[in-house]
Amino acid sequence: MKPGFTYRTATVGIGLALLISSCQLNRTEQDSIRELTVLYTNDEHGWMEGMETGRGAAHLFGLWQRQEGYTEDGPFLILSGGDNFTGPAISTWVEGESMVEILNAMHYDAAAVGNHEFDFGLEELRQRTEEADYPYLSANTRWRENHRVPLEMGILPFTIKQVNDLRVGIIGLTTTSTPTSGSPLNTTELEFIDYETALRETVAEIDTGKLDLLFVIAHVCMRELEPLAQRVKDLNIDLMGGGHCNELIAREVAGTVLVEGGYNFTAYAKAQFSYDIANKRLASADYSTSYNVMGAENNEISAIVRKWSDVSERSLADVLAYNSVELQRRSGELGQLVIDSWLLSDPTADIALTNAGGIRSDLPAGIITLSTLIGMMPFDNSIIAVNVSGAAIEAALTTGRRPLVAGLRQRGDVWILEKADEPLESDREYRVLLNSYMYAGGDNFHGIAEANPDGYDTGTNYRQPFLDWLRSQHTTAQNPLRF
Repeated sequence: MKPGFTYRTATVGIGLALLISSCQLNRTEQDSIRELTVLYTNDEHGWMEGMETGRGAAHLFGLWQRQEGYTEDGPFLILSGGDNFTGPAISTWVEGESMVEILNAMHYDAAAVGNHEFDFGLEELRQRTEEADYPYLSANTRWRENHRVPLEMGILPFTIKQVNDLRVGIIGLTTTSTPTSGSPLNTTELEFIDYETALRETVAEIDTGKLDLLFVIAHVCMRELEPLAQRVKDLNIDLMGGGHCNELIAREVAGTVLVEGGYNFTAYAKAQFSYDIANKRLASADYSTSYNVMGAENNEISAIVRKWSDVSERSLADVLAYNSVELQRRSGELGQLVIDSWLLSDPTADIALTNAGGIRSDLPAGIITLSTLIGMMPFDNSIIAVNVSGAAIEAALTTGRRPLVAGLRQRGDVWILEKADEPLESDREYRVLLNSYMYAGGDNFHGIAEANPDGYDTGTNYRQPFLDWLRSQHTTAQNPLRF
């Protein structure tokens, strides 16, 4: 751990005796220097195959071996800022089991717990932590009942690694927005306390006098980590790694190196530390970012990816439709198709609402399989039917994050009910469909459940109406969907 960065300076002596003395001193100083390189990713989201050819896990690991000189027994730590699992079907279909095997094979040393680690439920997360050769860390995740870290789930507040004669303490943090940005129904027994409070409590538990370096890996956006680094400067934290906001960053704030490694294995951040073990001080630190390009594919990782790809393709190869043109997830058109399909599936409903964040990838041109759709809409959210007032609906549309709506359109400042072509009335009740994530308050859609907590869970997954609509179009390769 550092009291502050220190730098070696060169001394020029006169005469052979002084020169020999200087050489011996420099050699002694050099002998006491230990190097450590941190390779950092976050928000991998199951993209082991890569979003583009040549940019998956196998190529990234090959790049680390070739460009960074990584070896399993070398002076390296590989760390993740969390959100490992939910994404394409190759990971989502098996609830992250495939990603744990990939991260094991890539020799990750620790991962922060991200908000999406809870997507499949607490029991499934416990299974993943058991399968992992590395610890999942979160000092600020606590049971509501006793305010303790849920060790029973395999979540630890910190770990200590011994690398190249250095003792490195690593503390984990999870975004406090998890109850509204993850899976609210899966985290009702948990609370996510203030970052600074958790850090100070955890540092007090660790015998930091026996540490050489102290790191924090956090599924927390850099806009929150930067002021946090300044507030806890007295804790002498050498590295803070972030996540959640998918940024690619490497810089220094308040004497702490801050890194974030992009997303989906497309890039990584690197921090290099030189530590003087004789004088117990940090000699120097360097940091940089790199993209996952030009990496030679690692055969072991590639074989694991192929194995899990075969599993998902065998299970999910059912062709749903043929598509003429790619629809991007952020285009608006794709989201509208999805939410319109909800109203088609339930003619008794007046309005349908979903959140744009529930659509995680584009709808590609060509063959659309069940695997495609699960990757596009990977969550286990069900559709809730509930009767609420026009005022509650309007409030939800105002306060909720990026809503997608069917059955309503705006005319100036007025919402028009399309079924009747008349303005939404604040004191009239309407039948609304929305996903269970939103009904539980996710993405700040608190108002609907507050207005009527007795909504009916249809048991229908939120992707099912769109799946049914795709099938109903009876497309072929010669007659695909056209937009």
